[in-house]
Amino acid sequence: MGAIYLLRHGQASFGSDNYDQLSPLGHRQARLLGEALRSRGVKPDALFSGAMQRHRDTALGALPAWPEVDGLRQAAPGTDPWSTHPGINEFDHENVIAVAEPRYADKQVLMQDMAAAPDPRLAFRTFFRDAVARWVGGHHDAEYAEPWSVFKRRVVEALDDIVRQAPPKGDTLVFTSGGVISVVCAHLLGLSDLQAFTINWTLANAGITKLQSGRDGLHLISVNEHAHLEGAEPAVLSFR
Repeated sequence: MGAIYLLRHGQASFGSDNYDQLSPLGHRQARLLGEALRSRGVKPDALFSGAMQRHRDTALGALPAWPEVDGLRQAAPGTDPWSTHPGINEFDHENVIAVAEPRYADKQVLMQDMAAAPDPRLAFRTFFRDAVARWVGGHHDAEYAEPWSVFKRRVVEALDDIVRQAPPKGDTLVFTSGGVISVVCAHLLGLSDLQAFTINWTLANAGITKLQSGRDGLHLISVNEHAHLEGAEPAVLSFR
């Protein structure tokens, strides 16, 4: 049977001009992710990455754990040893935020409002959960660039495509985002849409979710493994 590892990207740069780039912590998490996978005997026979910068940067940070693969990339500058798959891109969280509160299309207004709250992190988390719940609810689909139902279908179709391309007895690494991983887990477990995002809120940056593909179909083996982040010094465990 083949194993498919869904790998959440390292911490992105919330609050910066370019959210999509990894933070310094995110780069360290990517390196630890690769080392953790190699230490458990994972050898990438196939690699996929979303088209986002944080996906690609996480892949680049993890690949040095396999010098034989990383060497191929370095020998051919400008090329990557993975297949880019836009189907595993994250949903547009900025659009979800701006639809819920049009003033927040201006990031500075969002940051100022959150900074004025007694607990800025809690204020943003509460607002964003409500914004996502509105998106997932499906009653305002026409307002969004990509409605929840379309995002969910895109992810499931991308999963099917990757399973078709994955080697039947090898290891496949998939660098992606939390929303995508949540949809996959909910799809395989038969969970509701809102339950899918209950999973999403708990996913660690650079966490590992393992699927197994065989003659009897695709199975979820583990979700959100992150022990490789808990034991590091200094602490590198993060969720946003």
